[in-house]
Amino acid sequence: MGRLIINVAMTVNGAFEAPSAEPQGGWLVTDPDSVRDGLEMWQAADAMVLGRKTYEGLAAVWPSLASVPGFEAYAARMNGMPKYVASRSLTGPLEWNATLLDGDLATAVSRLKEEHDGNLISPSGGEFARALIAHDLVDEYRFNVSPYLWAAGPRVFDDIGPGRLELVNTTTFPSGVVRLCYRPAPKE
Repeated sequence: MGRLIINVAMTVNGAFEAPSAEPQGGWLVTDPDSVRDGLEMWQAADAMVLGRKTYEGLAAVWPSLASVPGFEAYAARMNGMPKYVASRSLTGPLEWNATLLDGDLATAVSRLKEEHDGNLISPSGGEFARALIAHDLVDEYRFNVSPYLWAAGPRVFDDIGPGRLELVNTTTFPSGVVRLCYRPAPKE
């Protein structure tokens, strides 16, 4: 059975939207080790599970990165892997190797988890992630925390909780980025 993993890059104080890279005035910090770690996660994944907003944002960017030096392997994986999109407004067929999920979100994602043996990655921290959490579909959370405090933008998982998590592991990268992996704690 597949596992659904929410993977989100964020600041120390939880900003997650529009993480432009640090030299361009944004908060996203990377280094070769964290980039390699992220690529390994995506290469090991079976598919992406996305909400409409994240799908539209990623589909607008990743195809153009296929020939940018340093992004070739990452873009090949992001562009080539299957994607499943939940939306109340999109109609199929979708582009960017994506399939529109039919019907109820909980039923559709549960079916995906049954059909896949590997990881299903959802790069989301907003409305779609909240819906996945509310339906108890998330098996693991991976937070890549950039060493910034950021005043603008929504915060990851606004209006979610309480919910106890168990730490699975941590990785600290040379840039100061920390990857935190959690899973939902067993219900008592």
